[in-house]
Amino acid sequence: MTDLSILELAIIREGGNAGKAIEETVEAARQAENLGFKRVWLAEHHNMPHVASSATAVLIGHVAEKTERIRVGSGGIMLPNHSPLIVAEQFGTLEAMYPGRIDLGLGRAPGTDQATARAIRRENINAAFSFPADVRQLQKYLGNTDEKAEVRAFPGEGAQVPLWILGSSTDSAYLAAELGLPYSFAAHFAPQQLHSAIDIYRKNFKPSAVLEQPKMMVCVNVIAADTDEEAHFLSTSLIRMFIGIVTNNRLPLMPPQELPDIFYQHRELKHMVENMLAHTFIGSKETIRKNLSVFIADTRLDELMVTSYFYDIEAKLKSMRILKEALES
Repeated sequence: MTDLSILELAIIREGGNAGKAIEETVEAARQAENLGFKRVWLAEHHNMPHVASSATAVLIGHVAEKTERIRVGSGGIMLPNHSPLIVAEQFGTLEAMYPGRIDLGLGRAPGTDQATARAIRRENINAAFSFPADVRQLQKYLGNTDEKAEVRAFPGEGAQVPLWILGSSTDSAYLAAELGLPYSFAAHFAPQQLHSAIDIYRKNFKPSAVLEQPKMMVCVNVIAADTDEEAHFLSTSLIRMFIGIVTNNRLPLMPPQELPDIFYQHRELKHMVENMLAHTFIGSKETIRKNLSVFIADTRLDELMVTSYFYDIEAKLKSMRILKEALES
């Protein structure tokens, strides 16, 4: 069976707050652990009032403390926002606290709008262009044991925290292949270039000290329920969230309800949202099993990561159980 993992953003729902969103992230992580999922990742986002995962390394430590076995990591840390040395120290510290359980997924996007990116990066606004060099520098900090090196990461040196390259286009596929690192593609919001990125990564992959063969993870949206009808109703919370992203009218995660008239009346909006939903799997256990089995066989992925946006945490935990059962049957 394909390894299963989850991605969490600590989304704040209507009537909730950051503290509650973090509590529910821990509940999801515990459910994933109990179901035998491999890892839970947290994503870095900024200047988003309804996303509570901006201090990603802090949240990773909290989730790791509240769980026992499941791997916990970043999906991802937006490396151009940070000094490679600071990231090495943070994740070296996490690895020292939770040995053998920490992952470090790295992305080059800002995880926010351009004005906020300027506030984060200050005079280094073009940091994304040094992403490949920064990844290599981070590898040195985490692997270095040279006592004569002028700058060293403590904790972090020799930690060998597993690195992943994240991408939502084909750009990072080339870098992951060149460095011989595992690659994770964000098909849950940017599915258009998925197959091209997979092909580029596999064709150009160079074996490395950490990986002999390509290792591919894909993240998709999954909304599972007892029936197809219930799942599609529950998915309206996700669809309304995507409508808010496209229209820049972002709201807390809303309860499931009829979609607004603008979704049906504005053809371009509907098209854009449906494109974002291209690799979203909605339905009963049988529907999920059938559709995801085809997707997994088609992509030949090594690991499936899922993210799911539910207003009700109990419905989310149930969806995770249905997903697990679907792929085991």
